[in-house]
Amino acid sequence: MTRPTTRAGTTPSIPRDSEPSPGLSAPRRWIPAALPGWPDLDALLGGSWARELDGRLAASAAPIHPGPARVFRALEATPADRVRVVILGQDPYHGPGQADGLAFSVRPGTAVPPSLRNVLEERRRDLGLSPPGHGDLSAWAREGVLLLNAILTVPEGAPGGHAGWGWERFTDAVLRSVAASARPAVFLLWGRHARKLAGFVDGPGNVRIESAHPSPLSAHRGFFGSACFSRANRALTELGAEPVDWTLRPIAGPGGAQVPAGADS
Repeated sequence: MTRPTTRAGTTPSIPRDSEPSPGLSAPRRWIPAALPGWPDLDALLGGSWARELDGRLAASAAPIHPGPARVFRALEATPADRVRVVILGQDPYHGPGQADGLAFSVRPGTAVPPSLRNVLEERRRDLGLSPPGHGDLSAWAREGVLLLNAILTVPEGAPGGHAGWGWERFTDAVLRSVAASARPAVFLLWGRHARKLAGFVDGPGNVRIESAHPSPLSAHRGFFGSACFSRANRALTELGAEPVDWTLRPIAGPGGAQVPAGADS
């Protein structure tokens, strides 16, 4: 499989893992051996790191969110060669039925959490787009916005419960792959945690836009008024890339009825 060309003409420096031992690998439930569209991650996903974390998740007694089918949805929805913007979250929502595999996003029909409500409010102030009446950000993922959590799973009711389990290594590999790509990318870094994760991101073709986190505890200290959406689009245009369409359209309810609450025009 051909790897994407990097700005230096070489593949990015991503941690490699040991080769799997023939005959010793049990079937995996949580972590696949490869992700289509992300060839730079093949060595990591095919090695001992992935097998060990998969086994640990499979042995967990607590319910885990999101389920196995949605853990890698951010990367499945936005392949490496389509990434234009990266938004970093911390870990998935920890309530039943909330997490959908995309950072900050929730499933249709789920109440919009406070941080996401603030994200949509800043989008309204910045771009004049009213709230869509839901918190499903799938449309952004299709536009090339990689909605990546630093930790891809969480035990039910225990935010941060899988920190230190090994997801950080995977997230670092994803970010390094995007940063090394020949394609321009804008990194929206909301809060200290995101800035620390992407501390190495620099150089031509990579733009960092930093602000406070959209949490109710910090949104008024630098997230509101940051104009991060329009700034990201200006940066993409200056880099010769297409801007992102940040529109979120209403979702049809039962019987085809539109969800009412201020749809985007």
